[in-house]
Amino acid sequence: MRLTSPHINLITKACLKASRSLIRDFGEIENLQVSSKAPGDFVSSADKRTEKILLDELQKAHPEYGIITEESGILNKSNTKNRWIIDPIDGTMNFLNGVPQFAISIAYEEQNIIKCGVIFNPITNEMFSAEVGNGAYLNNSRIRVSKKKKIQDSLLVTGGPKKSSKIKDKILMEYITVSKEVSNVRKFGSAALDMAYVACGRFDGYWQRELNYWDIAAGIVICKEAGGFVNFFEEDQVMPLKKNVIATNSIIHNDLKELITKKDIV
Repeated sequence: MRLTSPHINLITKACLKASRSLIRDFGEIENLQVSSKAPGDFVSSADKRTEKILLDELQKAHPEYGIITEESGILNKSNTKNRWIIDPIDGTMNFLNGVPQFAISIAYEEQNIIKCGVIFNPITNEMFSAEVGNGAYLNNSRIRVSKKKKIQDSLLVTGGPKKSSKIKDKILMEYITVSKEVSNVRKFGSAALDMAYVACGRFDGYWQRELNYWDIAAGIVICKEAGGFVNFFEEDQVMPLKKNVIATNSIIHNDLKELITKKDIV
């Protein structure tokens, strides 16, 4: 079974259309024109082109919806009731270096609640999708989080810190603290796919600081609908679109949160 609500159908169609040029660009990575956006955070012409295709498709169907997107910022600001949350390429650095671990991520939010979302890796042709109350899917198959019960046996994934981070030492100390207590920790470079991998049981848990909302919006609903648990910690009231997130199979959630929020981590 596949999810077939109008919003999921629209997002899926937009992802598939945008992925065609993205696959071509990935095949000619040396020819990409890259412009510097910020230290440690680069954007390519492919990023902008992907976003334009996605916006064209989504706005054609719902021109009145608000949009939060990585490249263009906030569009149709007056509509906060219905919003698309878009990351055209999550895992840009992987993409620019020819690493096939990146994805298009789109979520639909209604009254500040994420109703559905899609994460699509066009290179592996893996499409993760979910909508509230109808479960989570990888292509045509229902997915569930892992059943790992002990944090000591868990395989976790994380990300960061970026070069520009002002709390780099704190993030690295968190990594050391967690890695001493679990089976192993991976760093794959795409927050969206990290959350999708928790949703389908490839990882038992994920945590990361200093994310943008568009990095994880679709992953939130996919992980929850797969039976996982997602929440934020140490929220920044000044910058509400910046997030520190934990996503797990729910069983190890409290143990992971306790490790991350230890008071002796500087």
